[in-house]
Amino acid sequence: MLCQNCGKNEATTHIRRVVNGDTTQMHLCAECAAHLGYGDMFSGFGLNLDDFFGGFLGDTVQKLASPVETRCKKCGNTFGDIVRSGKVGCSECYETFYDKLLPSIQRIHGRIKHNGKQAPAVEATVAPVEEVKEDPVEKLKKELAEAIEKQEFEQAAIIRDKIKDLENK
Repeated sequence: MLCQNCGKNEATTHIRRVVNGDTTQMHLCAECAAHLGYGDMFSGFGLNLDDFFGGFLGDTVQKLASPVETRCKKCGNTFGDIVRSGKVGCSECYETFYDKLLPSIQRIHGRIKHNGKQAPAVEATVAPVEEVKEDPVEKLKKELAEAIEKQEFEQAAIIRDKIKDLENK
C-alpha cells in the first residue's frame, strides 16, 4: 500500500483516529509520518527502559573497563553490551560477569544474598520422639463434655469458667 500523503513510498505507519464516533484511517510512509508529527509516538514519555536499567550498570563499566573485553561463551555478549541494553544475555552471563554485575545487583535489589524461608536442617541421627503434652484447654474441654454427659452441671460450670480463664490468658 502506498503512502496516502505523497503517493510514492510504501506505507509503514497506520493511524486510526476516532472523533465523535467517526473513524478515519491514514496510511503514511516513514518520512510523511515524521513530517506530520506521527514519528515515534512514545518518545515524549521520558521512559526508556534500556537507559533505565543501563543506568544501574553504567558506573561499573568505567571502573571495571579492561583493554580486552571478555565475552560470554554462550551468547557472545560483552559487559558493555549488557550495560548498553540493560539486559543480561543468558544465564552464563551471570557467571562470566559475576564480579562486574554484583555491585549493580546489590544496588537494584538492596542485597545480594537471598534471605527466604529455609527448611529446618534434618539431623543425621534420629531424635527420640517426645511425648506430646496435651493442651490444658483441650483436656478441660473433654472434662466439660463428660460432665455435661453425666448431667453434672455445677461441675460443668466450674470447668467452663476455668477454660475461659485459660483462653483469656
